[in-house]
Amino acid sequence: MSKAKLPDPPLLVGLSVAITLLFLGLMVVVPLASVFAQAFSKGIGVWWESVSNTDTLAAVRMTLLATLGSVPLNTVFGISAAWLVTKYRFPGRQFLLALIDLPFSVSPVIAGLIFVLLFGAQGWFGPWLQEHDLKIVFSWPGMILATAFVTFPFVARELIPVMDELGNQSEEASVMLGAGGWTTFVKVTLPAIRWGLLYGVILCNARAMGEFGAVSVVSGHIRGETNTLPLHAEILYNEYDFAGAFATASLLTLLAGATVALKLWLERKVRR
Repeated sequence: MSKAKLPDPPLLVGLSVAITLLFLGLMVVVPLASVFAQAFSKGIGVWWESVSNTDTLAAVRMTLLATLGSVPLNTVFGISAAWLVTKYRFPGRQFLLALIDLPFSVSPVIAGLIFVLLFGAQGWFGPWLQEHDLKIVFSWPGMILATAFVTFPFVARELIPVMDELGNQSEEASVMLGAGGWTTFVKVTLPAIRWGLLYGVILCNARAMGEFGAVSVVSGHIRGETNTLPLHAEILYNEYDFAGAFATASLLTLLAGATVALKLWLERKVRR
């Protein structure tokens, strides 16, 4: 006979709710309100001038380029890694899982320094790149690589538990009925993992847009060329252009808000 669930003590519930709301208020609501208050402190005209000038628009384009370059790479890698880890048992599987988690434990600044060591003018591949007139560090390819390194665990880590739970029965049945590998993936596996995949892509996209440390090292901070929105906001703040810095930060906040809204919509679809 199952035991009846005891009701939670009202005092404990109220205390938990109060602590949660207080923490969220101090750590989320107040900083966000401060960003928009500072951004519009000199009026909407100054805000619009700050977000529509040439350097800010260039930073927006570079942010989108780094995101659109890294997220598809990580999507392909995440699907491949999750498929390999969940469908097969092989020597080195745990080591592969540890490598997938590596960017969570490595500082983004260190990741950027690694790319400088590899592809910089004095790096391992620097002379070869110069000989072939290829530029990676202090250019957009290096920024995409750095962003991809920092964000590549997100899709894989969302898909691995989903594919673990699904098991292999559906794919095996599809193969037994005569479907090929690609047909099985498109018709059976992909529909089953689509929500986990979309959730991972959203998280990866959000992290890519806000990446600072690794991109800061490999970008060179070239205004109008290799600055992303976080880097552009830092430069404006260091130049005491506080209105411009917070206006740029407000753009990032709006992008984050759009990501959260998309995440909430996706969670509602999953629950249904």
